[in-house]
Amino acid sequence: MKKTLSLIAVLAVAGMASAPAQAATHYVSGLGGISWMQNMKLDQVYQDASVNYSIDYDLGSGVNLLGAIGCDYGSYRFEGEVGYQRNNLKTGSESTNGIVDVTPRGDSPASPYDMKGDVSVLSLMANGYYDFDLGSKVELYATGGVGVAQVSFLDENDVANIDPGYTGHETTLAWQVGAGFAAPIADNVKLDLRYRYFATTDFTFSEGAGAAAQSNYTYNTNVSSHSVLLGLRVDF
Repeated sequence: MKKTLSLIAVLAVAGMASAPAQAATHYVSGLGGISWMQNMKLDQVYQDASVNYSIDYDLGSGVNLLGAIGCDYGSYRFEGEVGYQRNNLKTGSESTNGIVDVTPRGDSPASPYDMKGDVSVLSLMANGYYDFDLGSKVELYATGGVGVAQVSFLDENDVANIDPGYTGHETTLAWQVGAGFAAPIADNVKLDLRYRYFATTDFTFSEGAGAAAQSNYTYNTNVSSHSVLLGLRVDF
């Protein structure tokens, strides 16, 4: 899957570079809005064959910001985009073999339990668009993109634990799809309303340090989110 996404990204960048620059209108865009990050399921990597231990994180709504520079060739566009989203952790729930652990084990709280901390994603994407002209420079569009994302955890822990939470980050591949509506509000300026679905491929992170922590607290997971964004696109 990662090799396939890498190939798509290379082809997208190659297509943007090979398109006739003199035929393009260049633009910059900026959007901001609300993101709803879907539940994260953390599967423990190191465990015996008879036990399947996992954690589910429920996340609240958060902020999503996008900035891009691109080329418009009429019915299609290519762009490079930088994005940032951040959502707070709400609750966690531990389970073994699919059964929720409602009884505390050792220093673990009973599930579900309140969480503290945040999950953020910094992304760099290569996007393609297809624009449907509705007349009077009003357009509907579909979009898709591939790239890389740095997923960060900031002070991730249950609220009952007074110890400092886990803080760290991992880098993985990412992809997104979406649709939007754009309408002119001034010369060379369009108002842009967009829906975006964003997701990463699976990645692994380890809480703590040392051999014991490596064997007990290494998880495999991914990140995905839905966003509604509003912003401006300015031609130059």
